[in-house]
Formats: sequence, C-alpha cells, structure tokens
Amino acid sequence: MARFAVELVYGDDEDARLAVRPAHRDYLATLVERGALLVSGPYADQTGALLVYEAADEDELREILAADPYTSAGVIAETRVHEWQTLLGTWV
Repeated sequence: MARFAVELVYGDDEDARLAVRPAHRDYLATLVERGALLVSGPYADQTGALLVYEAADEDELREILAADPYTSAGVIAETRVHEWQTLLGTWV
C-alpha cells in the first residue's frame, strides 16, 4: 500500500461547497472505516483541506477522489496529489 498526501483547493462557490459538505463528510467516514483515509481536515482559513490516504496505487486513489461528492459537485478548484513516503512518527 502507498500513502498519498492530497491537498484540495476550494473554488469560490462557498454556498455550493457547504451544501454538499454533509455528503462529503459521510463519504470520508466510509473511507475511514475501510482504512483508506488516515486523516483529513480543512485549513483554518477554509481555503482548502489536507487529506492523507492509503491506497494500492495512484489509480486507486484517483477512483476514490472521483467518487467524492465534492468532485461531482464541482466545488474543488484544484487537487494536488503527492505520494508520501512516511519516515518517522506514529503512522510508520
């Protein structure tokens, strides 16, 4: 399994994002239960979020991201994906 740090940059339509946020968070909860999402949360300034996923490869991660209600609602302006090689800490 590989780990990925994913940064979401929110678009300008805050009303649309807030409307779909409950579905987005419900979806993330299912990923936590499956062990695919290790941690997530928005930035304090509400401009985006950081999420850490565990997936077999980037293709699987892209499928996970595509199924997120935020994606289908079009509220994400940019998604930055980085495979992350954890070195030290409690997740290693």
